[in-house]
Amino acid sequence: MDVLQALSEGQILIADGAWGTQLDVRGLPRGAAPETWVLDNPQAVLDVGRSYAAVGPDILMTNTLGGTRIKLARIGLADRVEEVNRHAVELSQQAADGRMPVWASVGSTGEFLAPLGTVTEDEMTEVFAEQVAALLAGGAEGFVIESMIDLGEAQAALRAAKQHSDLPAVVSMTFEKGARGYATIMGVRPEQAAEELQAAGADIVGSNCGHGVREMVEVIALMGPATDLPLWAKPNAGMPKLIDGRTVFDETPEEFVAHFDALVAAGARVVGGCCGTTPEHIRALVHARDAL
Repeated sequence: MDVLQALSEGQILIADGAWGTQLDVRGLPRGAAPETWVLDNPQAVLDVGRSYAAVGPDILMTNTLGGTRIKLARIGLADRVEEVNRHAVELSQQAADGRMPVWASVGSTGEFLAPLGTVTEDEMTEVFAEQVAALLAGGAEGFVIESMIDLGEAQAALRAAKQHSDLPAVVSMTFEKGARGYATIMGVRPEQAAEELQAAGADIVGSNCGHGVREMVEVIALMGPATDLPLWAKPNAGMPKLIDGRTVFDETPEEFVAHFDALVAAGARVVGGCCGTTPEHIRALVHARDAL
């Protein structure tokens, strides 16, 4: 499938769901980074990919949210950036088996750009470029720059993707609702993000994580008037709850999909799931989309 062509024709597309929480279900040790299992338990990563591919999304992603050198250095894998990212894409490609394109997840480094932090824009771009090169080596067919809170970092990742490939790129920010409305923890508003990310060359803009589908409807409605790009929406399965020391998202597929029509009406053109969503949540989205 040519995703951008399909969107230009007015189609509503479905992306996959959460990877980290699905690996938790399969026994990922508490506190362990999901990327470690690309090397240590690739069968579990493949199983997650296959479980999503089986329910018929239009886009399958990868277990590479924390795949930059900066993030991998914190778990002792700084010298295995190429191996982790390449192999993760290969696992998703194996799961997809040619049925849908694989778009690679690129997440925040957790570091701040200067002057708030010590990383320069050029250094940040180089970090993302290294990950992008490894994802391309694995066969990535697009990029999803996601869970971003800072526009400068998001733009550095986008710049790396666009400088090293001609593949489509989503840029997705994470917003929280405060007394003054929705913004990232760095103060970036949804409408500001949509406008500036379009100007920076994104092909799709949107939001993931941070909240459930009800709030995502409001975020997408704010982003829509600020851009003419397709909008991407990946809400959590409700708000997180701490139960027996573990974070739990308990919104059922039925509760989750009940807001699908409202999300599309707000302007979303690609809908998937973030933390806590399962293959059953994505199956419900596929059915709801097909019923439109």
